[in-house]
Amino acid sequence: MEMDYGDLKQIVHQYLIKKTEFLKVKDNMNDDQLRVFVDKALTNLCVDERIDIPTSTRIMLIRELVSAVVSLGPLRPLIEDKTITEIMINGPSAIYVQRDGKITLTDVKFGSNEQLVHTIQKILAGSGSNRRVDESSPYVDFSLPDGSRVNVLLPPCSLVGPVVTIRKFADINTLDSLLARGMMSKKMAVFLIAAMKAKLNIVFCGATGTGKTTTLNVLSRHLPDHERIITIEDTPELRLLQKHVVSLQSKPANIEGKGAITIRDLFVNSLRMRPDRIIIGEIRSGEMLDMIESISSGHSGALAIVHAESPHDCVSRMVTMMLMTGIQLSTETITRQVVRAIDLIVHIELFPDGVRRITHISDFTFDEATKEPKLEHVFEFIQDTMDENGAVTGHWEMIGHKPSFYNKFKKKNISFPEGFFETKVGE
Repeated sequence: MEMDYGDLKQIVHQYLIKKTEFLKVKDNMNDDQLRVFVDKALTNLCVDERIDIPTSTRIMLIRELVSAVVSLGPLRPLIEDKTITEIMINGPSAIYVQRDGKITLTDVKFGSNEQLVHTIQKILAGSGSNRRVDESSPYVDFSLPDGSRVNVLLPPCSLVGPVVTIRKFADINTLDSLLARGMMSKKMAVFLIAAMKAKLNIVFCGATGTGKTTTLNVLSRHLPDHERIITIEDTPELRLLQKHVVSLQSKPANIEGKGAITIRDLFVNSLRMRPDRIIIGEIRSGEMLDMIESISSGHSGALAIVHAESPHDCVSRMVTMMLMTGIQLSTETITRQVVRAIDLIVHIELFPDGVRRITHISDFTFDEATKEPKLEHVFEFIQDTMDENGAVTGHWEMIGHKPSFYNKFKKKNISFPEGFFETKVGE
């Protein structure tokens, strides 16, 4: 009986789960014991199902199945727990997790720094990222096959032992998922979909872990299929469904400190790749100047993420990043350029009750009187109450008139329900 390797692997996996004690014993066995267990299960499967598995295929199956288990070590239960959104390892004996926005200490421990480093190397090898981490290059960012993001920092940079932060991939794919979690109102969803289709230049901002990338991922589902989209990231987290997507990733320096390719390098190159739209996973420095200049020269529809505590902080940070390039322009001139280029700022916040909410969708203009940017919130979350358990209730309010970029909707023939911008309370 011959079959595709993928189908065979699935049959073996199901057999291990349903016909053996694999799930009960896997976390208590070392590598060799697991190999023997899987090999014996394969022999029984061949007899029961009358399957003939070639020796080379058998070796490959055992290696892949065992590697998937041992690579995570004691972390496997935490990785498999769907209620955990983040895992924070501060050395071998202090492993914390985040559930519902709250951080707690677990009972999971590693036997030593060496055992933790061994697990880190297994996870890194299984990620397929071709990156490395050791004493000469003691930190690394990479993604797991399921999309979860991993950051590793080793001694001597860390004084508490190896430090690992795993931000698990949020399986949130639709706007309905965000609405069900109370992240936004239906009117906000309608507005943001229209903003994506109208090729507005949008910056998503917020603190760490607030859901900026998740929100961008969900909204990207509403980008037109005919567009050529280029994504630029340090660690691949964006998962676009469109067919014509070119994904670029920065490259760290080698062991001699050479060969680094930055987000800015990739952005400059992407402008020569005939993009309809460029998406930057996170802007941290000089690429902000290049993005503003590219928007000003006609590359509209840019989407980017900036770490900032509020829409006002986001504007200040964008201006600061441009100034840090050493450009010989006044702060006022640079601020004008930012205001002219960016149409919309979407700010997201993690509240004490563990709910992530879009608190502001902000339009902004330049105030000629104060010579400062003037923000006007198209939508703003107003917190009404917070009970003793931290549960927050509130509502979204609208500005009550059409934003400054409304003509961009008209140019793309995008319409809203009658009176959409006249209602002040988001439903």
